[in-house]
Amino acid sequence: MDNNEISCCEPNKNDDITKVKFWDDQYKQGNTGWDLKQVSPPIKAYFDQLVDHKISILIAGCGNAYEAEYLYSLGFEDITLVDISETLVKSLREKFSHLPIKILHEDIFQHGGKYDLIVEQTLFCAIDPSLREDYAKKMHDLLVDNGKLVGLLFATEFEKAGPPFGGNKEEYEKLFAEYFEFKTFELCYNSIGPRLGNELFFIFSKIKFNK
Repeated sequence: MDNNEISCCEPNKNDDITKVKFWDDQYKQGNTGWDLKQVSPPIKAYFDQLVDHKISILIAGCGNAYEAEYLYSLGFEDITLVDISETLVKSLREKFSHLPIKILHEDIFQHGGKYDLIVEQTLFCAIDPSLREDYAKKMHDLLVDNGKLVGLLFATEFEKAGPPFGGNKEEYEKLFAEYFEFKTFELCYNSIGPRLGNELFFIFSKIKFNK
């Protein structure tokens, strides 16, 4: 799969994807090639089988947050969105002004809180790979005991420099095994066409460390 199908941009050598300005510029310029314009089907299917509508949910690096709108339509109301782009956050606050959805302009690595469920859609593949260990630790910290991290990871390496950044199941297992029990971790059967065979759907349950 060529990452032209999902890429947000082609950063030049002077771009720093860890900086707020880089991501804010993508929304200002409309460089949002990763945007599906809908809830990703595997994530939608997971939402559809949830029965406890009182759980607290975080969508980290939320993008245009189609997931939040869908969750609310199912009856979930404790929904928090976090994104690093001020431009995006302003747009979301207008879009969801009539809904009780919390929308925060923050770096997820600086965010505090506790959640029953964290939804991973395209944040992991957007951050620099050097931050992946920090990501695993942070997601663990943000979850309540037995909380779940659920979403999609790319099961492919991309031809061009990221973002997005790919990987494979084996390296992901090594990364997350210290922090999570793997409930489900397999290739998606219901990805959108361009990503079929290149996405892993996962349900990870937080491991409680002994103090």
